[in-house]
Amino acid sequence: MKNILILGAGLSASTLIRYLLQNAEEQDWHVTIVDQDKKAIENKINGSSRATAKVFNALDPAERQPEIEKADLVISMLPARFHPDVAEDCIKYKKNMITPSYVSPRMKELNQAALDAGITIMNEIGVDPGIDHMSAMRVIDEIRDAGGKMHIFESFCGGLVAPESDDNPWNYKFTWNPRNVVLAGQGGAAQFIQEGRYKYIPYNKLFRRTEIIEMEDYGTFEGYANRNSLMYREVYGLDNIPTIYRGTLRRKGFSRAWDVFVQLGATDDTYQLEGSEDMTPRDFINSFLPYNENDSVELKLRHYMKIDLDDTLWDKLVWLGIFDDTKKIGLKNATPAQMMQKILEEKWALKPEDKDMIAMYHKFVYKMGDEFREITSEMVSIGEDQTYTAMSNTVGLPLGICVKNILNGSITIKGVHVPTMREVYNPILDELEEHGIIFKEKQINPPRLYTEEESWR
Repeated sequence: MKNILILGAGLSASTLIRYLLQNAEEQDWHVTIVDQDKKAIENKINGSSRATAKVFNALDPAERQPEIEKADLVISMLPARFHPDVAEDCIKYKKNMITPSYVSPRMKELNQAALDAGITIMNEIGVDPGIDHMSAMRVIDEIRDAGGKMHIFESFCGGLVAPESDDNPWNYKFTWNPRNVVLAGQGGAAQFIQEGRYKYIPYNKLFRRTEIIEMEDYGTFEGYANRNSLMYREVYGLDNIPTIYRGTLRRKGFSRAWDVFVQLGATDDTYQLEGSEDMTPRDFINSFLPYNENDSVELKLRHYMKIDLDDTLWDKLVWLGIFDDTKKIGLKNATPAQMMQKILEEKWALKPEDKDMIAMYHKFVYKMGDEFREITSEMVSIGEDQTYTAMSNTVGLPLGICVKNILNGSITIKGVHVPTMREVYNPILDELEEHGIIFKEKQINPPRLYTEEESWR
């Protein structure tokens, strides 16, 4: 029997646990799940004899290491900063490890130690990062195998509300960590390269330089740039590519409306507001506007941000309740970003019957001889319910399938890796299709090339 240890059983672990237990009898696995909430684990286990719920401090090496020593493979669903600590334990006890998180510099430094221990440490094996890497590399490798040379690679992904649950003017609800949404784009300029020219978009311009994307059966989206697209040249072996750009998907019109809060300063997380506990949403918005005792908050905001009264953007702002003066936000010593998040959490919450959606889009332009060609690749996944969400499915299924392929010997590569190798991505993508996570590829003719006159970037 092979023993699998899961550290952390939050929302994203639901589908992972279901997949492992569905395969446990056939594969002869036992799954030990560790979390601070034993009842939550037991609900996910649902009485399975192939699983054990345990409660201990997974951040404490003295409590964690005995369980790692008994395992054949460890899945760390802890906050990303703790993965290297778990990895060091796995190296010590020569146990394979998987995480859905980005590879940190400290994790990279463990590569030789993992090789010496003869173990696999697979990172970035969720949806983004994860499915994005694997689906992109499959097409890129096919292009290379056919003798093509990549010219443009663009990739977009977004966690959104499913069309049947889309009932507000923002066409958006929180499907993941609200704080990450409020702080998106902060911490440095977005970086990418377009037609051989390095480009940078500062935070205060990020949401006004978006690209329109049409996805078959799902309509129009917009994409804004992720923080650093340049790092993916090395990841995908595209060091000399003229254009590489990665972004986040939202529905059309979202970014322009969100930019109002960016320009106001309402998403700033670097200082605390005096008297925040007594502020209503109206007070909060007014605190960023010029003083004028004769004008209303609404009028001042429209003048300050140059918003016409008949602009549909205005409908989005009013719907959020930011001009409400009847109820306090109720956060003491809060930053603007925390206040903004509290307002949004009440308005962008998923209803019990709502479903979420993951949308992903890739564009590949390549040269075959003297001819440019283009392929687009699209994937949309709709959640089942509030437990097995699209986010949980697209994170948990790649993790579970990777576990199976490491334990049965299909994946043999050792060291610290991300899933860009054929032996990793081929079996995972093939099985994901059985679960309805399918990429639809189309050949576009003529291909879309960018010129210097195009100014959206």
